[in-house]
Amino acid sequence: MAVEELRAEQCDALLRFFEGLPEGDLTFIKEEVTDPETVRSWAGGEGAGGRWVSVQDGEVNGYVAVRPLPGWSDHVGEVRLVVSPASRGTGLGRELARRALVEAVGSGLSKLVVEVVAEQGAALALFTDLGFTGEALLVDHIRDRSGQLRDLMVLAHHVTKTWEGMDTVGVADELASAGD
Repeated sequence: MAVEELRAEQCDALLRFFEGLPEGDLTFIKEEVTDPETVRSWAGGEGAGGRWVSVQDGEVNGYVAVRPLPGWSDHVGEVRLVVSPASRGTGLGRELARRALVEAVGSGLSKLVVEVVAEQGAALALFTDLGFTGEALLVDHIRDRSGQLRDLMVLAHHVTKTWEGMDTVGVADELASAGD
């Protein structure tokens, strides 16, 4: 499996990836990921930040994006991560999240946030293992496609503070090489 920056020729595979996700997964994705125009615009470098895909045998099995927030929060990037059900539990989510972290640091962002549905224990564990900590619990904040209200957790990673500590013990180099 290779994690690489999204290119135009991968957009059809990325659309197939999103279209193959369970309906429940689509509930928690902010963007209209099954719209071809939306997905194709990403490969054109629309906006700041970056988007990466994991490709195995020509098919996308994971996606991660770092989307810088606008205005007075332009030092903050939001991480969006999706892994195919068949690839969950394989370490792919961790690899994609690490890539997002390394790229965010390289682009000068000083804080990353990720929103996770409170019941998604594996996603919470993945991000907390990478140094994200809880900043907010928003009770009944989202409604899934069946109408059920769910709690949303906002996790944050203060990149500069954490990165300085990792750099002193050599972890930064390991993360950077893992992203290559």
